[in-house]
Amino acid sequence: MLNYNQTIKEKKSYQGLQMNEVKPVMKLIVRGKKREFLSAIGKSLNMVLPIKANTSTQTEKLTALWLSPDEWMIFSNGVVKGNTNTYDTEIILNKNICKLNLGAVVDVTDQYVRIVLKGDKVYDLFQTGSPFNFNEFRNKIGSVTQTIIAKVDVIIHNQNQNEVNLFVRRSFSEHLFSWMNDSASRL
Repeated sequence: MLNYNQTIKEKKSYQGLQMNEVKPVMKLIVRGKKREFLSAIGKSLNMVLPIKANTSTQTEKLTALWLSPDEWMIFSNGVVKGNTNTYDTEIILNKNICKLNLGAVVDVTDQYVRIVLKGDKVYDLFQTGSPFNFNEFRNKIGSVTQTIIAKVDVIIHNQNQNEVNLFVRRSFSEHLFSWMNDSASRL
């Protein structure tokens, strides 16, 4: 049986590349189309959802990734005043979005694994297993893409120069991490 609490226990470092899983990280998928939905998110979280394709917005506590015209992933940025997550975000959104029938909020914390990759070889690694052209993407901080790496669906968020958040479904995370280890050792 699949263990949803299982983590990638390794932190790997190669010359020009570091990879490790960030756990735990609250992740929500929010969906909605109405102007009232966007306004309610803004008021509830004190952040504006990105409406431009393949972009993101960030506050001190949360980051929102554009996934489609009516879908976003919101995740916690990590430790804020000793707390590693902001699970109260889901409660607030359920109250202000779902109960008012403005949209949907789904907790995908256990469904997705967040792997942080750092170093100047990150995009070299991606190029070995993805059909996506990362040439423009690598220079646009905050950009987001959904693509395939090693035949696995992923969401990639360009956090900073040579720092990337990679989201992968938990059931494929060990396979992808193993592939990245193998490929990174050959860069």
